[in-house]
Formats: sequence, C-alpha cells, structure tokens
Amino acid sequence: MVFTKFYENPPVDRKEVLRYAGCRDEEAVFGKLLDECIAEAEEGLSLKVCYSVFDVKIRAELCDFGAFSVKSKDLAENLKDCKRAVVFAATAGVGIDRLIAKYGSLAPSKAVMLQALGAERIEALCDAFCGDIKKEMNCETKPRFSPGYGDLDLSSQKDIFSVLNCEKHIGLTLNDSMLMSPSKSVTAIMGIIG
Repeated sequence: MVFTKFYENPPVDRKEVLRYAGCRDEEAVFGKLLDECIAEAEEGLSLKVCYSVFDVKIRAELCDFGAFSVKSKDLAENLKDCKRAVVFAATAGVGIDRLIAKYGSLAPSKAVMLQALGAERIEALCDAFCGDIKKEMNCETKPRFSPGYGDLDLSSQKDIFSVLNCEKHIGLTLNDSMLMSPSKSVTAIMGIIG
C-alpha cells in the first residue's frame, strides 16, 4: 500500500540556503534577495511525499524488498540489522522550477538563489517526513539513502517509481536519463531499526 503525505512549508533555514547558493555570509544584498525569493516561491511550493514500508532481506550486496531488489554494498551496509525499510519519494512541486526558469535569463542571481532555496526546501521536507516516520512508528531509523549515493545505481529509481507510482500519487515523473520532474525532488530508502 502506498501512502501520501502533504506538508505545510516549514521555516526556511536561511544559512542553509545561502550555503547552497555559495554565499559565505548573509550580507544585506544576499539577505534582501533571499527574502524576495522566499516570498515569491512560498505560494508555488507543493510539498508532497509518497511512501510504502517494505520488509527487507540483505544477502551480501543484494537488498531484497520483495517488490524489487537492488545490488549495492553501500545500501546493504546502511540497512544492516534492519528488517523493514521505508521507500519514499518527495517533491517540492513544479512551482519552484517555473520560477528558476523564469529568472534564468531575466535575473541570473535570483535564479541561483531560487535553486538554493529549492534544494533547502526538499531537504527540509525529507527531514520533516523522516521525523514523522520515527514518531508514527515509534522507532529509530537509519540515515536515508538515495539512488546515486555510493554504489547505489541511479537506475534503481525506476524500481522506486514503479512500486510507488509516483506520478499518480505526487505528480513526480522520471525521464530516460533518470532526471526527475519537478527537479526539486528526492527518492530514498530509510531503514527501520529493530
């Protein structure tokens, strides 16, 4: 069974956005630009997650989730001692992509700040979701692990998209190059300890 969660916009971590944007300090000009980006992007954000919980069996480098399996030494190490895992996809929505495209040639500095804001927003969404799972399941979890990390091949996203039906549940698509749309999106696997 696939579940879907919708989130309100959590508080923005300004230092994290500026770090993603490559700014060392929040100078007045960067702070003003960030304020403009936050105000403009807020209405277009659509924070959504779809997920399912799978039993997981680890055999050497093979991680078997029943509905699919992947070969990854790094993921197997991450999921060591886990009998279940949450497989999820999260997106900040298409609104931020539209703003980045709009300002790409009009105001490149604004586009860079919006890129950074989008990166911070999707990470904040993943953090909120993982925190919710810990509370709801009354458990501890392993750090989330995404396709493309370590030796977990990016093509494993196909399996995640297939089992979660991401397009139907949260409007998230995957192209032949393994790029997600909307771009400020994440797929991941998070082991449940115990």
